[in-house]
Amino acid sequence: MAGDWVGIVGLDWATELLMAIRWPCAEDTAHNVIVEKRAVATERAVLALVVIGGSGLLLLHLATGLFGVADYRVTDWAVVAGVVILVPAYWLFWRGHADLGRNWSPATEVHSEQGLVTSGVYTHIRHPKYAAPWLMFLVQPRLLHNRIAGFAGPLAFAVMYVIRLPYEEAMMRDRFGGGYDTYSARTGCLWPPLGRYGQTMTVIRPLGLPSGRWCDYLKPRRVRGVR
Repeated sequence: MAGDWVGIVGLDWATELLMAIRWPCAEDTAHNVIVEKRAVATERAVLALVVIGGSGLLLLHLATGLFGVADYRVTDWAVVAGVVILVPAYWLFWRGHADLGRNWSPATEVHSEQGLVTSGVYTHIRHPKYAAPWLMFLVQPRLLHNRIAGFAGPLAFAVMYVIRLPYEEAMMRDRFGGGYDTYSARTGCLWPPLGRYGQTMTVIRPLGLPSGRWCDYLKPRRVRGVR
């Protein structure tokens, strides 16, 4: 089907664009002096899991057809829709990097001149660099029609999200104190909070964990007067 070729081309385009977005950021932050790192071993493990689940199994299947028994078919329009969804996903990923500037880091770490960015896309959401990959990985099964290679990426990213986000948020609170709590109260984690200025706003209550508060995950609550 033409959808197979569209999916493969879409995945190749997406991978190259991802590298193009991150490369300038890596150059800009190359001379940052790192003063703190969190959960280094855990970080390496979950990132390795995402690489294996999101790319390794995918490439192995495309090269060898190893998981062919788990193949399935979708319509060409479903594939095209998946590629279209990648456009806002990569825009958000780019903005999440561009707005951070020298405050960007590929790991959970703090540099000597680290600042709290609350402008640009961060005016509305705290973690566009998680929101964008969520869109990308959820689209993956539309582009790679295999129940193993296609769904391994979303599952691997979900594991990383659940494990990594609590200690990342805890690090930000330790670094910026009440300023980060104030910022968190008026923003969403993965999408902008609902409501308008001066009205009752529905947000998501963080789930308490030993390493910090989980980012806007479960249990809706009402917060009045959030601005």
